[in-house]
Amino acid sequence: MPIPANVTAYLTKHKVKHDIVPHRTVFTVYDLAQTLKVKLNTIVKTLLIKSDQGYHLAVLPAQKRLDIAALKKALGFKKVSIANEKDMQTKFKVKPGAMTPFGAMHKVGVVIDRSLVKTEKMLFGAGSFTESVRMKMKDYLRLEDPTVANISTKK
Repeated sequence: MPIPANVTAYLTKHKVKHDIVPHRTVFTVYDLAQTLKVKLNTIVKTLLIKSDQGYHLAVLPAQKRLDIAALKKALGFKKVSIANEKDMQTKFKVKPGAMTPFGAMHKVGVVIDRSLVKTEKMLFGAGSFTESVRMKMKDYLRLEDPTVANISTKK
């Protein structure tokens, strides 16, 4: 399954330089790292978050885990949970595990872990299990203008 046309159109429309990285079918960031023979800290994972204020995307380094308490505090939420697969499929028309980090496309806010801000280039999931997108982090930050906060913890 290639990257959906709406994702590539979104990046092209906003003049974001990016590379499409083909790979064998993978469903996890760990499999992606092993397949491409890259370190986990060069991959971003995106989690769909459900809160008392709606949905948001949490973007963090693949080797870290989401700190729900820190996310609640950073965004002022009362309740936070990771959205279920049904929400991804019905509300966002995305297959579980194929969420993109492009909140503007999904009309939701984005919060990114502070540790990613100074990273040069990262691999992002882009709605496909056989292709990913590599782009400069500064371009992603310019495109999405996310909230930056410490939202992760080491595994």
